[in-house]
Amino acid sequence: MNRADPAASSVLDRVLVLEMVRVTEAAAIAASKWIGRGDNDAADAAAVEAMRMALNELPFCGTVVIGEGERDEAPMLYIGEKVGCAQESGPGIDIALDPLEGTTLTANAGPNALAVLAIAEEGCLLNAPDTYMEKLAIGPGYPEGTIDLRKSPADNVRAIAAAKGVQPGEIIACVLDRPRHEKIIAQLREIGCGIKLIPDGDVAGVIATADPDTGIDVYMGTGGAPEGVLAAAALRCVGGQMHGRLVFRNDDEVSRARRWGIEDLERIYHLEDMATGDCIFAATGVTDGSLLEGVHRRKGCVTTQSIVMRASSGTIRRVSTEYHDLKHRGL
Repeated sequence: MNRADPAASSVLDRVLVLEMVRVTEAAAIAASKWIGRGDNDAADAAAVEAMRMALNELPFCGTVVIGEGERDEAPMLYIGEKVGCAQESGPGIDIALDPLEGTTLTANAGPNALAVLAIAEEGCLLNAPDTYMEKLAIGPGYPEGTIDLRKSPADNVRAIAAAKGVQPGEIIACVLDRPRHEKIIAQLREIGCGIKLIPDGDVAGVIATADPDTGIDVYMGTGGAPEGVLAAAALRCVGGQMHGRLVFRNDDEVSRARRWGIEDLERIYHLEDMATGDCIFAATGVTDGSLLEGVHRRKGCVTTQSIVMRASSGTIRRVSTEYHDLKHRGL
C-alpha cells in the first residue's frame, strides 16, 4: 500500500469535503423512502443508484475499492468500478462506500442506518474482500499499544481500564448482537464490563468510541470487512486505535482475498494499514440514531443531518441541510 504524506493532499481538494456530503445525502434521501417498508433490497438499490449518480457528477477519476461486491455480483458500484466525470484528466481517487449501512434497520425503521463513504488518494485504502473482519477499536487519548487483537476480550478491557485509570466494571463495550459473539459477551460480563448490544451498524459503533457523549469505550467483535475499512477511515480523521483481522469461512473467500493481493491470511491490520494518508469520511443519517438524525420529511421540505471529517486537518463538521422545491428535485 502506498504510504501517502499525512499532510493535506493536493488531490483531495477541500471542495470535495462538501461534495462528499452531497453524495451521502443523495443516498440517504433515496433510501429513506423505504423506511419501515420491510424491503431490504429495494432500500439498498435506491441508495446505490442515488450514490452512483451523485458520484458520476463529480470532476474526478474515482475507483471503487470497497463497494457492493465484485462485478459479476453487483449491478452498480462494484469493486473496481470507475466513477466520476473526469476519467481522462481528473485526479485519481480511491473510494470506499456503503450506500446503505443498515438495510435491515431501514426496512424495519430501526435506529442508526447510515449512508457512508470515504475517499483517499490511490493506494491508501485497504482493498478488503467482501468477507468478515474481526475488529477491535478505541477512541483517542490512549497510549499506543493499549489494545491488541491477539489478547482476549477481557484482557483488552483490563488494559483499557488501566490506561483510563478506572476499574474494568466502568468500561462500556459496543458489540453486535449476534450468536457468534456469545463467548465475547460472556467474558466481558464475567469481569463486570458493561455492554451495549447493537442490532446492526458497526461503522457507527466504531465511530462511537471517539465520541465521549456515547459513553462507549471500545468496539469489539466480528462484522463486515468493508465496513471495517470505512470505520478505519473515520478513526483516521478523529484519532484512535483499531486492529482488524480478516475471517474466512470457506475456500471461495480465501480465493477472493488472494485476487485482491492478500497473501497473509492471519495478518492483523492496524489503523493505518486500512486507511492511510489524507482521507475524507462522510456519513448521512437515514434513520435517527446516536450519531446522526435521520432523513425527515415535512411539508414542502426534506431535512438531513450529516457528518464529514478530514484526516489532514483533523476537522469534524456536522452539516444540517434543508431541501426545498421537492418536485423539481425528484424528492
